[in-house]
Amino acid sequence: QVQLVESGGGLVQPGGSLRLSCTTSGSIFSNNAMGWYRQAPGKQRELVASISSGGGTNYADSVKGRFIISADNAKNTMYLQMNSLKPEDTAVYYCNANRLPRPGVRVDYWGQGTQVTVSS
Repeated sequence: QVQLVESGGGLVQPGGSLRLSCTTSGSIFSNNAMGWYRQAPGKQRELVASISSGGGTNYADSVKGRFIISADNAKNTMYLQMNSLKPEDTAVYYCNANRLPRPGVRVDYWGQGTQVTVSS
């Protein structure tokens, strides 16, 4: 079982920055990959950014150039640095970790979510 605890959400003005943190109960590299998802009211949950155990990163087109995902294995923590925030970034952000215990099987773990609100 993987436990994930997020922090760092809040209210910020357009153009501002926030950094989200996600601390895991074990080594980050024990996971196949970790990522940040978000869900706005009335919308489906979407992938924002992900980082693999090898360090490769992937971003949604809507956040490329503005958000940076990183991980510090010594602290068992993943980060999402969010810059140039826009009102459309407002959502609940969820930390995710996934593992592949055997071929063809993926197990996902989720944090409790943290609210990010971008508004003047």
